[in-house]
Amino acid sequence: MQYDVVIRHARLHRSPELVDIAIQNGAFARINKDLSSAAAAREIDADGRLLSPPFIDAHVHLDAVLTVGQPRYNTSGTLLEGIQIWSERKPSLTHEDVKKRALEEIRWEVAQGTLHIRSHVDICDPALTALRALLEVREEVRDICDLQLVAFPQDGILSFPHGRELMRKAMEMGCDVVGGIPHYEWTRDMGVEDVHYAFALAKEFNRDVDCHCDETDDPLSRFTEVMAADTIEQGWHGRVTASHCTAMHSYDNAYAFKLIGLLARAQMNVVANPFDNVVLQGRFDTYPKRRGITRVKELLAGNVNVALGHDSIMDPWFPLGRGDMLAAAQLALYLCHMSGFDEIDTVFDLITANAARVLRIQDRYGIEEGKPANFLLLDAPNAFEALRLLPARLHVFKNGREVATTTPAHSVVRRAEQGEGEQMVTYRPQ
Repeated sequence: MQYDVVIRHARLHRSPELVDIAIQNGAFARINKDLSSAAAAREIDADGRLLSPPFIDAHVHLDAVLTVGQPRYNTSGTLLEGIQIWSERKPSLTHEDVKKRALEEIRWEVAQGTLHIRSHVDICDPALTALRALLEVREEVRDICDLQLVAFPQDGILSFPHGRELMRKAMEMGCDVVGGIPHYEWTRDMGVEDVHYAFALAKEFNRDVDCHCDETDDPLSRFTEVMAADTIEQGWHGRVTASHCTAMHSYDNAYAFKLIGLLARAQMNVVANPFDNVVLQGRFDTYPKRRGITRVKELLAGNVNVALGHDSIMDPWFPLGRGDMLAAAQLALYLCHMSGFDEIDTVFDLITANAARVLRIQDRYGIEEGKPANFLLLDAPNAFEALRLLPARLHVFKNGREVATTTPAHSVVRRAEQGEGEQMVTYRPQ
């Protein structure tokens, strides 16, 4: 049989053996140790490199990307100043401005192997400028990236004028997921109502829920438990995500143990955002300073699904970043003390298989016969080396079509001794 593409001598995650992979009509047609008899219009020799399902960015804000310094920089580095700066930037948003920045950042992510993105969109704007732009972007990028949009009330559902109405309008316009921000509401009671309203909308529109929740160092911020209770009461198991949950870093261990058990019972997801979490949290500490990121390792041990997001990319909350989910995973490895050999494989799952569960795309995600041929080939032999090196994403394919390529950089060392020529530098084990 003549296939469209055959990838030879590829290594899959957690698999010691090399395989050949045949692609036909945009799907994985055959995966076998030896397809030497198979012919293809194009062949790629992976030469033992890691072939992975595409990376997933489970939490980002495409409406705010690439606005760092506009109108000013965040000098305190706090979440609250970031929100204030964004409120100053929002009035100057235009349809074209949002689209241009979002499309540029999506290209950055695709080039680095991310083909699925969940973006929160600020709907605290009576004109819903950013949402209208990103609804167009969602359609325009379908050939290179699948985009989910979350109706996100940055300034609160109850604390912002007509917040409830704007949330409903956002869902009517086509948002994929209902958001919330209970810890930012003015009072505890308003925060609880924020969660209840988000779940009511989700039930009405048959949508998943993904709330920014307990994104603070305050150990008394405990809205994640409210989300878990609503999940169980409404039967929304597996359809709810609590994003950030950084207060969990500050909870006493007895309460954290109880909460983790409740999250597991509700089959909730938690999304951590290493870049923003470590930069924004702990700003009011002297020493020791808290890392801020949620209890990723303990959540996983408690059978709670955890994934990662990039969150901010050059915006009022995080001035750096280039949309690399592998870099986000590497930072999580450091912050969460997940440097054990087996743990490193698990960290790789946080931006692949675990994130697919958050977006609920497992039925069409993964390197399996019959599934869409979405994958990337890394210039590394396994997840351990990928997380160590952050190597080039050599080839990125969506539905069997190559959508991005990268040529690895190389370095040359020139020796001074007589007779010594140029020597290539390689960081991969030989």
